[in-house]
Formats: sequence, structure tokens, C-alpha cells
Amino acid sequence: MLSVSPKIRPPLDPEFLPAALWHRAYAALVAADRGARPLAIVLVRRDGSVFRHDFRVLAAAHPAAALTLTYAERRLKFLLWTKGGPQVLVAGADEIAAALAKIYAPTGLRAFDCDFMGEKIFGRAFSVEAVAFEALPAPKEMSSAMGRHLDGCRIGFDLGGSDRKSAALIDGKVVFSEEIAWDPYFQADPAYHIEGVHDSLQRAAAHLPRVDAIGGSAAGVYVNNEVRAASLFRGVPAGLFESHIRRMFFTLQERWGGVPFEVVNDGEVTALAGAMELDDNAVLGVAMGTSQAGGYVTPAGGITSWLNELAFAPVDYRAEGPRDEWSGDRGCGAQYFSQQGVGRLAARAGFNFPATMPLPEQLVAVQQAMQAGDARARKIYESVGVCFGYAVAHYAEIYELKNVLVLGRVTSGEGGEIILARAATVLSEEFPELAEKIRLRTPDEKNKRHGQATAAASLPARRAAR
Repeated sequence: MLSVSPKIRPPLDPEFLPAALWHRAYAALVAADRGARPLAIVLVRRDGSVFRHDFRVLAAAHPAAALTLTYAERRLKFLLWTKGGPQVLVAGADEIAAALAKIYAPTGLRAFDCDFMGEKIFGRAFSVEAVAFEALPAPKEMSSAMGRHLDGCRIGFDLGGSDRKSAALIDGKVVFSEEIAWDPYFQADPAYHIEGVHDSLQRAAAHLPRVDAIGGSAAGVYVNNEVRAASLFRGVPAGLFESHIRRMFFTLQERWGGVPFEVVNDGEVTALAGAMELDDNAVLGVAMGTSQAGGYVTPAGGITSWLNELAFAPVDYRAEGPRDEWSGDRGCGAQYFSQQGVGRLAARAGFNFPATMPLPEQLVAVQQAMQAGDARARKIYESVGVCFGYAVAHYAEIYELKNVLVLGRVTSGEGGEIILARAATVLSEEFPELAEKIRLRTPDEKNKRHGQATAAASLPARRAAR
């Protein structure tokens, strides 16, 4: 086992084993190993995207060589859900490639990831194979300008697991915004989802003289406005998903007369909202809501084709970390930076919520306790903040960052301030070089709740006047 001793521990989750510190400890072993070798993990997509990441690992004969598979597996998992791709090429350690192929197989430990990264998202069988370094394709990453269109009469919407938000804008000014509670996770009828979104659009449109464009964000993976994979629709049977949900936004676009209509992952809109508010780039947006969403705006101001599904990205390397009920994996972001995380910590803090109490109601109860000065609630937010500080350092290994914008229901009120303060302390104490260059930010209360819908409205460009 590696010796990892965090300087700061989450008060309600002291066993938390930060990925960034685990990597640091492993790198120290590698640095002292004369037989250390290079390892490359490459993700390849049909669209020509090639994501290459190079590491150094222990020699196969090193006494601690067993750690290398943990290192490589967690690295691969993180890359799959931050960048994404159905074909994985591994160079430099054939035995590691073979082990990863067994783990990420239809019957392997990561069958969930194999399924989603294969047919569900990218439309082809998922694979992991060993190759020689000279056979690796050249890296090729893509980004594009999107959003920041505020002219005309626009609707923006944001679909979460506990509410759907909408906003109406006229030349960039919000003239209406609201949120409506809904419960999409286990609704089998596609009409529940489609008509719910349509209802929000109608409510916003009632405050506009016309509708020139509609932009939306939602939890999940969306490619060219198609729903590829999303927890919001997990209750819809596969056949109905294919016939009604996959192209539901095209159905809605037709209802609205074919106006420009764009839908992207809610994390991307979080990052876009941050870049617009801060008037800066190199922004990682993190939404702590029903689940955890992430998005990224590059230093040049573009949005990438990366998945940025931080909910499934591992941040805690302890073997007995909290288990995600959907993917089955342990230590992934959704169990820390979401309503799920608050509910998990609330039990440790001594809140005796009924087992039937929904997570959104548990969060409200914790927020009310925080307002009342309850020390138990403060410990919840302190724990989230410490974990998040270590997670930011982990994210910085992949993302080039100047700004991290944090929003979502979990960050409302004084609790959000505590989260950012504790995260900043972790960066200052453990990663001073990152603390100097990364700003942790949160929008004002109004933008926390409605900023995503507003930024989403800016996604599509208006059609040119004839």
C-alpha cells in the first residue's frame, strides 16, 4: 500500500483518499525506480478525435508493481468520463493492457463503462488493446465556438433530476425565469419528459413577442442534439428510448416551427455561464445538483468534444469508498458533489432522515439547519469542501485551468461559501502552485439557480434575416 497522509481531512469522511495525493505518492515510487517505463493510454473516436496521455509506471518486476494496475485502471476510468472514446490503445505495458481489457469487458468489473462508452454513446463495440508506441495515432483534439449569442428573443432551459428551469431573454436581458419540480428518473412514459420540457418552453414563450431561438442544457451525454446517455431517462424502456427520447429535441424543434435549437450537456453550459460571467476562459464549470455535472471552456474560449461527465470520474481511491448505485463503481464524483453526497454525509452527521425522504428534501433540511447555525450542517459543507479541493487538484491534471466556477443547489446559501473556503484551504496547503493560478468562484444566488438556463439560451445563433 502507498503511504498517503492528507494534511486536511473531511470531518465526516476522514477515510477519503484523494486521487491527487495517491498519484503523487505513486509518482514518488516511480521516480525512485530505475526500471520505470513509459505508458501511453490513447482514446480514439470515429470522428477522428485522438486523445493521448503519457505516464510513467513501475517496472513489471518492482515489488509494488501491483499498484500499477490500480493506477492505470483509475487513470483510464477518469479519461473515459472526462474525454470519452470507444477504442482504447495501450502502449508500454502489455500485461496492463490485457488486465484492462478484462476489467472493461461486457462481463468485467467495469461492464457499465464498457456498455456506455461503446454502443450507447459512440455506437460501436468498446475495446482495449495493446499496441506498440510507433503504432499509436497522432493526437487530434477538436473544439468549437458555441454560445454567447444574446440577440433577439430567446428561451433557455436546464433539465435536472429534481427540477427543470427555463428563462426568457430579450437581447440578453432576462424577462422571465422559473423552476418547476419534476421527478424524471424513473418515469417510463416518454411523454412525461417531452411534455414537461414543452410546458417549460410554453411558460417562457408567454413572456416573449416571438421565439427566435431555443437553447437547452441537461444532465447526460448529447451529440448533435441527440440524447446518447442520460440518467434523466433511465426509467424509459430501451425501445421507447430509441423511438421517442433519442431524438426528442428534434421533435420539440418541429413543434416550435423549426427555430434554431441547441442542446448540450449541463456541465458545458455551466462552464459557458462561467466564462460569460467572468469574461475569461480556461474555465471548469462544476454543477453540484441532483448529480455532479462538469464542463470546460478552453483557454481559447472554445467548447470541446470531451464528455466532461465528472459524476463518474473517480476522486477517492479507497477500496471501500461509497458505491454509485448506477455504475456500481466506488469513489466517483457524484457521491461527493451532489445531493447524493449531502444525503450520505447527513447520515454521518447525525441527521435521522426517514429512508423514504427524497434527497431534494434532505438537502433543504440541511440548508435550513445551516441557517439555524447547526454545527452538524456546517460539518457536511466542510466535508464537501475538503473533498472538492483535492478533486480540483485531480481535475487540474487533465484540464488547463484558470477558473473553477461552482454552482447548483448544493452550493446555495452559506454552505456554498464554506465549500469554496475549505477547497481553497486544501489547495493552499497541499498544492500551493495551483492555489496561485486557479480561482475558485461561485455566481450570485440568482445565477446559481438560473444561470445555466440563461447561458443555454445563448447557444444557438439566430437565422439570418431573409
